[in-house]
Amino acid sequence: MDSFAGLSLFVLVAEARSFAAAARQRGITPSAASKTIARLEERLGARLLNRNTRSVSLTAEGEQFLERCRRIMTEVAAAERELTDAHAAPSGRLKVSLPLVSGLMLPVLSAFARRFPAVELDLHFSDRLVDVIEEGFDAVVRTGSPADSRLHARNLGSTRLLCVGAPAYFSNRGTPQHPDELGGHACLLHRFPGTGLIERWPLQADIGGHDMRLTPAMTANHLETILHMSLDGHGIACLPDFAVRDALDRGALVSVLDTWNTEQSTFWALWPSHRHQQPRVRAFVDFMADHLLPQGGRCN
Repeated sequence: MDSFAGLSLFVLVAEARSFAAAARQRGITPSAASKTIARLEERLGARLLNRNTRSVSLTAEGEQFLERCRRIMTEVAAAERELTDAHAAPSGRLKVSLPLVSGLMLPVLSAFARRFPAVELDLHFSDRLVDVIEEGFDAVVRTGSPADSRLHARNLGSTRLLCVGAPAYFSNRGTPQHPDELGGHACLLHRFPGTGLIERWPLQADIGGHDMRLTPAMTANHLETILHMSLDGHGIACLPDFAVRDALDRGALVSVLDTWNTEQSTFWALWPSHRHQQPRVRAFVDFMADHLLPQGGRCN
C-alpha cells in the first residue's frame, strides 16, 4: 500500500509540476511529498524528477515511468468501479439481440422489465449471426454451440421441433407413420427471414443422404402464421415445442412422428467477458436462465 501511495503521489506531482500543488490535493505538507518521492526514487534506483526552486520537470526515466503509473491508476480505478457496480442495482441501457421467436421471448422480457424498471431494454430481433462485440451488444440469445472465446456463455435450456397437425386434418388425410409418408401430406414450411432458407425438419430419415420429399402447402417466414394455419387444419407443421405446448395440452394439435425425431436445440445467453460484472447484464442472464425454459443451465 505504501508503494501504491508513492506511485499515485508521483503522478500528482508530475502532472501538476509542483510538490506544493500535489501536497494540497493529498492533504500533506510539501516537505512530506518531497520525501515520499525521494524514497520512491531511492527504491527504484533512478531519478524521476528534476527539481529546482521554481519548478519540477520529468527526467527521461520519469516520463517513461509516468506512462506506466497512469496505466496502473486506470486499471485500479476500473477494478474499483467493477466491484462497486457488482453490488449496485441494475440500471441503464441494455442492448440485446434475440432470435425471432417472440412467442417464447416476449413474456419473459415483459416480466424482466417489470422486475427491473430502471433497465432500459434496447431489443433487436433477428435470425442472423451477429458480432456481439463489434455491434455493441451487451448480450445475445441464440441457439447452437458457443464458439467465440471472447464471450461468456450460459445454457438457458433445450427445445425440440415437433411435427404437429390438427385432429381434423389427420381425420381427413390420415396420420403419417414414417417420414417417407410426408410426401403425400400438405406441409407448412418455415423460411428463415434473414437467409431465405427453408428450415429442415429434424427427422432421422433425413440422415445419410435420404431425400425427404415434402409437399409445401404454404411457406412463411413467421412462426405464428404457421401455427395458426396448422391449428386451422391446413397441414402438418414442424414447430418448436414451446410454441405448440398449450395447443397440444388442450388437444387442438396432435404430435406425430415423435419416434423419428430425436434432435434438440439449446438456447444460450452470450455476453462480452469485459461486461461480466455489470449488474444489468448479470440480472438479464440470470433472469433468462430462470424463466425462459424450465431446464435452464448454470453459468460457464
